[in-house]
Amino acid sequence: MSSEEVHSGLEGIRAGDSAICHVHHKSGGLSYRGYRIEALAEQSTFEEVAYLLLMGQMPDQKELNKFRKILLRSRNLSERVRVFLKSTTPSAHPMDVLRTAVSISGMEDSDRDANDDQANRRKAIRLTSQIPMFLGVFRQHVKGQEAVTSDAALSHPEFILTLMTGISPDPADIRAMEISLILYAEHEFNASTFAARVTASSLSDLHSAVTSAIGSLKGPLHGGANEAVMRLLLEVDQAGDPEKDIIERLHRKERIMGFGHRVLKKEDPRSRIMKEVAKSLGERKRNQKWYALSEKIEEIMLREKGLYPNLDFYSASVYYLLGIPVTFDTALFVCSRIAGWAAHIIEQHDHNRLIRPRCRYVGEKEREYIPLNKREEIS
Repeated sequence: MSSEEVHSGLEGIRAGDSAICHVHHKSGGLSYRGYRIEALAEQSTFEEVAYLLLMGQMPDQKELNKFRKILLRSRNLSERVRVFLKSTTPSAHPMDVLRTAVSISGMEDSDRDANDDQANRRKAIRLTSQIPMFLGVFRQHVKGQEAVTSDAALSHPEFILTLMTGISPDPADIRAMEISLILYAEHEFNASTFAARVTASSLSDLHSAVTSAIGSLKGPLHGGANEAVMRLLLEVDQAGDPEKDIIERLHRKERIMGFGHRVLKKEDPRSRIMKEVAKSLGERKRNQKWYALSEKIEEIMLREKGLYPNLDFYSASVYYLLGIPVTFDTALFVCSRIAGWAAHIIEQHDHNRLIRPRCRYVGEKEREYIPLNKREEIS
């Protein structure tokens, strides 16, 4: 056995420099390009945050207006992509649909062969607008309805909610979605972002890197956790005794999704914000069952395991109360994180070095090769 030190899962390893997101793992804080997440969630809009991540600074009003106009103009899909979305099996997982739709759009993008800053930003803005459209067209296909159009000049969160629910949302619901998008937009070298940077480090294009990221995000230990949390809440609610149910799950060594974080060992600041959103949303909709159940599970997990909830935990019930189908929860993550992914892909291309780690070999020692016709004699 080699004496070389191995950090399983790359835990604790700093794999590069970045000016995009700072996770204060000791204090539990989080900031995007120097702006605290609490201030952004309280005062900003998703369009501003997307601009900040992609351009490196907050926009003035003129810059923001121009950015919004480009987002609106980009809400269109090619006929080839629409045909794919409307021909996909309705039982397909939205993340699988997104992964393929992004790949198809990459083949058709006018900047597909360019990796310079401006081309990457143009592609990023187009994808930011197109990803909700991918989901909207697929959602209508699943429901057997006509495909959605993109002619309504709605803000990004209102556009997403309208696509997902088929109704015009009220301002409070829109703000709840906006806060969620802001909180999910970026989180340093997480699994999907690192996957995107690994792909980009080979000088592959932005769409290829985003496709890699979507594949990583689909997993239940990453983006798929919010979907798993809501299914847990539904099961625990049906069982009727949260205390008994969660304790039994823990005794069976089941993983309770939505708790703990590889980097944030203390309370996730995003979870605190989303918890308030969940509480307020439940009060407005006169349905506090999910908030109360979530709070009870949080209490049990802190007492029994010393674990705090992460962002996915309270996001699950927020999306549920907003009328979003559970199978689309992880896909909504993509609608937000595309801004962070694209910022990292641009940064990787700008300061590139191929990401190529080593492994510690633990297999067989050197073995003698035996010709095929003699192996039976030996056995």
